Amino acid sequence: MKPKHGQLLYQGKAKRIFQSDFDDQVLVEFKNDATAFNALKHQEFEDKGRINCQISAHLFEMLESQGVPNHYLSLAADCWMVVERVRIIPLEVVIRNIATGSLCRETPIKQGDELLPPLLDFYYKDDQMGDPLLSEARLEKLELLSEKDRLEIERIAFRVNLLLQSFFEKLDLTLVDFKLEFGINNQGQILLADEISPDTCRIWDKRIRDSKERILDKDRFRQDLGGVINAYGEVLKRIQGVSSTPRICS
Repeated sequence: MKPKHGQLLYQGKAKRIFQSDFDDQVLVEFKNDATAFNALKHQEFEDKGRINCQISAHLFEMLESQGVPNHYLSLAADCWMVVERVRIIPLEVVIRNIATGSLCRETPIKQGDELLPPLLDFYYKDDQMGDPLLSEARLEKLELLSEKDRLEIERIAFRVNLLLQSFFEKLDLTLVDFKLEFGINNQGQILLADEISPDTCRIWDKRIRDSKERILDKDRFRQDLGGVINAYGEVLKRIQGVSSTPRICS
């Protein structure tokens, strides 16, 4: 069931954002669309939006309980959440714990190498440009955020990595790498935003040895492995097994 909402404010590849009854809050609808390679590949999967919304709600609440400031307020329906309105910083912050994907295509680092300490990369969020990797000098030149805010984002990102790794470890899941986005609220505070789900994380099943069958994330779609919804559903099932039901707005 769709909650009452105002006008459509923004439509992305996987989510729609609507005005709510409060100026400082918005409603986020998670779509069933799956995209890869900057939306050159596209498909819809029934129930994907609900699963990603529920996973994100659980993980945002877990991070909130550990002192990580984020935009999540509550669920509004199965595929909908209420979040604090923020101005999204046009950066994708990627943390890598194990080498795979583009890192191995672009460097001599070998597939499966453990990265100690974890590697943090900034990418400029622009599909038309292909979300280019930014050096520290380029990031400074773009003037997207102050040095103080950059350091705060890095601090939060590494903190999130430690918390997610520990949480997933208890579920027999390996957090390979993941993407975060951040925004600034009306009070000027930096908040973790967007979503945390198998769309934005690489997650491997520790209970499975096969390098393809263990994949429980969007790589199943990227690599045409099939079983996308089963994989996403397995992640949600394990999270629900150790977490309380996410709060729902009244």
